[in-house]
Parts: sequence; C-alpha cells; structure tokens
Amino acid sequence: MAKQIKRIGVLTSGGDASGMNAVIRSIVRYSIYKNIEVYGYYEGFKGLIANNYKLLSNNSVGGIIDRGGTFLFTARSEEFKTKEGLITAKNNLESNNIDALVIIGGDGSFRGARDLNNSGINAVGIPATIDNDIYGTDYSIGFDTALNVIISLISKIRDTASSHERIFVIEVMGRNSGELAIKASVAAGADYVLIPEIKVDLVKISNAIKNHREGKRHTLVIVAEGAAKATDVAASIKLLVEHEVRISVLGHIQRGGSPSAMDRILAAQFAQKAIDFLISGGTNAMVGIQNNEIKTVPFEEVFNGKKEIDRNLYELAHILAL
Repeated sequence: MAKQIKRIGVLTSGGDASGMNAVIRSIVRYSIYKNIEVYGYYEGFKGLIANNYKLLSNNSVGGIIDRGGTFLFTARSEEFKTKEGLITAKNNLESNNIDALVIIGGDGSFRGARDLNNSGINAVGIPATIDNDIYGTDYSIGFDTALNVIISLISKIRDTASSHERIFVIEVMGRNSGELAIKASVAAGADYVLIPEIKVDLVKISNAIKNHREGKRHTLVIVAEGAAKATDVAASIKLLVEHEVRISVLGHIQRGGSPSAMDRILAAQFAQKAIDFLISGGTNAMVGIQNNEIKTVPFEEVFNGKKEIDRNLYELAHILAL
C-alpha cells in the first residue's frame, strides 16, 4: 500500500542551472494544490545534515520563476558521502516527518538520492545541469538557457572577429560531454567544433582553416572544455596557420541568466510528474523527457546508461560551415 504523502522536502544540489527556481516554484505550488506541505532545505545535502530548512508557501516562491541560480542555494557535501552523514540526514528528515524528498541536480545528486532511498527515504530526482549529460532524458533543466547564452555571446565575438579578420577559439562548458559545443556550433554557425567524444586532430583543422580562409573575415572554433584547453588549441592553430588567434573562455557566465521559456515549461512538467509519482508510491527514480513524453526512469538505469552525442549533428555542423 502506497505511503500517504503529507510533507515533502526539496533541495538543489551540485552545480547551479537556470530553471532550478522555476522547478522549486512548480513543486511548491503543485504540492500545495495536492494538499502537501513543502519544506525547502538550504545548500543541498549539507542542509539535510545541518537540518537547515524552511516551510515554503505560494508567496515564498512568488517572483522567482525568472531568476537564475537557486534561492535554496547549493553546495557539495563530503560529509553526506559518509555513513555518519547519511544517517544524520535520514534522522533529521524522519524527525521532521518528511515523507519524501525531491532532489534537483545531476548525476552526483541522484546518487545521494539513491542512498537516501536505500536507507528508507522515498526520493525522486529532477535533472538540472547545463551539460545535458544525464542518461534517460533528452533535456535537463538549464541546458536550453545555457545554449542561448552561448549563442548570444558567440554572435558578439563574431562581430569583433570579422572587424579584425581574426580566428577565435571559444571554450564552452560541458565537462565530458560535447552536447553544448555541438548544438552551439550549429546554432551559431561556427566553423569547427572540438568535443571530448571524438579525437581532436589539430593539424587537420589547421590545414582546413588555411584552405578555407580566402574571402573570410573570421573563423570561429568552439572547444568543449573536456576536449582540450582553448589556450593549447589556439597556440597550435597560430603555429600552423600563421595567423592571429584570439581566445575567449566563456566560463561561468554560461550558468547564469533568466531561464528560457523551454526551461520554465519543462520545470513545470517535471515538477508535476515528480509529485504525482511520489503520491502514487513511486521512489528511487528520475523524471525525464523522452521523445516529448515526460517519464520516470529508475536511478540504476540512469547510472548504468551513457548518453551519446548526435554524431550526425556533429558532422552537419562542419558541412554547413563550409
């Protein structure tokens, strides 16, 4: 028989992503509609251990839908990874009569959710990472916003590159995933994209730049941070092409900003699915979107799978840049 859900906790963990606030807002308001109280825990798993929480109301989440970051804050907790930390977190949740927990974050956050579930706390995850590298969902909260931020910045860089007839190497985030880099390259009309999933051949790229520079005022090379350092790529291209090369590392500016419409809509849909899932007795799973359908995916399936890049899109990015 499903456990009746009267109180839930919510927290954000890992790296911040635009749209996290929109998720929190939707969780709170949909839960209240379902006669469930929501308690927000500050600074992720660190807040569970410190028992740092607050009852959230419709008013307390008013006006946050368009704010980047997370108003519950986020932090990484090494203590939570210990047996003692997990027990403390569990005891605090039980003493506060929390029936289930919604965890907004990425792979590491979901592993923490799985550990809590194994200790007896019902938990569901909502994917939020600009890397979009979580298996089991086509999109994660924050990816679309980050992509649009990158495209806007690249457009500005192109203006300068064209004015000075320069080659620009632009480093984007993505850790071990080329998702951001590939889609930014296609959307921004970059000339070359380097990703960690495909071996980098700087000699080949440099020769191609040499052959295709006639009549071009600019060349844009996008590098995923997990593929190579922008400084190394720029140095190699400058040596081989014998032309001025500039570097732009976009850094954490990619994480911030008001969430896109897509991220706000996904936030609402993910939140509704997560709460309905918990009410039905579900636990130990992530909410995701697959082929435009909102689904739940067991954590173990998420951990055991590997999200693959779209190699056709990677090839298309270079074809369209010719």
